[in-house]
Amino acid sequence: MSKILIIDDDVTMTGLLKTLIQMEGHAPTVVNDSTKAIEIAGSVDPDLITLDLMMPGLSGFELCALLQQNPKFAKVPIIIVSARDDSASKERARMAGAKAYVIKPFNADELMQKINELTSQHSL
Repeated sequence: MSKILIIDDDVTMTGLLKTLIQMEGHAPTVVNDSTKAIEIAGSVDPDLITLDLMMPGLSGFELCALLQQNPKFAKVPIIIVSARDDSASKERARMAGAKAYVIKPFNADELMQKINELTSQHSL
């Protein structure tokens, strides 16, 4: 069972992701405020993070870069889950350290496959 941190300001989206992740047997933690995400990540010690890009306060791009620069989280895979479907956003997310990029609305099976794949690699 992996600990998954879900960061998105949309409560409906975090509820959906939490349910999907629990059904897969993982332990989700939800953060709806990007400015509290690093503090909560420190207490959860996640195996993987899902991250929205468009949030008030810290954007997903900024948060991804901050997490990847922090030695405690530098090896934690981050999956961007965003409605932004443009190549510039995908490249910017990759440059910030994201390991995968999933477009909303997403296919639940594909998202869970990426989560399972990245958590199994992370635990090696």
